[in-house]
Amino acid sequence: MEIDRIESFPVAIPLEEPVSFSNRTLTYRDHAITYVRTASGLEGVGYSLGYEGAGLIAEAAESLLEPIVAGADPRDTERLWREMFDGTVQIGRSGILLRAISTVDIALWDIKAKAADQPLYKLLGGHADSVPAYASGGYYRDEKGHEGLRDEMRRYIDEGHDIVKMKVGRLSISEEADRVAAVREEIGPEQTLLLDANGAWSGGTEAIRACRAFEPYDPYFIEEPVMADSIGAMTAVNDAIPYPVATGELEGPRYSFERLVADGAADILQPDATVCGGITEWLKIAHYAAANDIRIAPHYNWNLHASLLGAIENGLWVEYFYRDMDVKVFDDIVDRPLRPDETGTIPLPDDSGHGVRLDEDALEQFEQTN
Repeated sequence: MEIDRIESFPVAIPLEEPVSFSNRTLTYRDHAITYVRTASGLEGVGYSLGYEGAGLIAEAAESLLEPIVAGADPRDTERLWREMFDGTVQIGRSGILLRAISTVDIALWDIKAKAADQPLYKLLGGHADSVPAYASGGYYRDEKGHEGLRDEMRRYIDEGHDIVKMKVGRLSISEEADRVAAVREEIGPEQTLLLDANGAWSGGTEAIRACRAFEPYDPYFIEEPVMADSIGAMTAVNDAIPYPVATGELEGPRYSFERLVADGAADILQPDATVCGGITEWLKIAHYAAANDIRIAPHYNWNLHASLLGAIENGLWVEYFYRDMDVKVFDDIVDRPLRPDETGTIPLPDDSGHGVRLDEDALEQFEQTN
């Protein structure tokens, strides 16, 4: 078995109306889609959210990574990861290049599990056959208001979730505290409330003030209170408040996560396999976290992350977005996307491979062209 070629291209799926978090407004979602094809006809697929750079990720996968892996055995994931990472380290290490590596590595594991005729989570260890999911939302939209926010969170509880997440950080601290209070009142005291600031506050002092204003409403964690690279400020926040900081969705390989743990910047890690270097690197991060008694709650991409969480012992939850909320729209190109059941739990796929099959007609519809 050997790799014949890589095909990678961007897709862009429009939102029905703009949606905002603390520091950005989006009108569409783009992803880089990467197929790794073998000479025998077996293929795997990987992908990564592009944040308007999906075309660059796809170009890197084809032009820089295909020459490194062509002719190799796709099952040699450890060796190929190291060759891709080391072979691009002078212009990579994180960002676009690492997302490109992520897409290729995810596709390699898809091939590897298909060749073994096993679901990915079984191949990786099979810790659980289903995983809990939290409902993620609470984004900002024009004229949404507190009532709209309440209605959204009530819908998630009615769907069976006992864990919900909302955005904070776009408005003043007092206005945000009012939003958090409204959600806590709506969902009641027994449900778990998560907060996500997307690096909204400019430093530790302001972030600590905000997080203390939210404290009466018993949040389980605050995600990215400051910018991801502000490790000192992140550590200061984590030390100053009685609930934990969670972060990791924008972090690169294991070395970045080691620093977060060593500095005490976060008590919950959120590695994204489409960002940190793929499944090969995600597993290293998860096992390192386990050695430090730290839980893993991966960012987005539930169709893939559910299987990864089902393969480790220190998994917490996967993040799930309802498609009709028009925030994350990747399911538009997925054939048989995963969904939570009436208890807010996602059963893991029993197909061979990672279980994420893409809809060819939808890919053609949304493919970006120059």
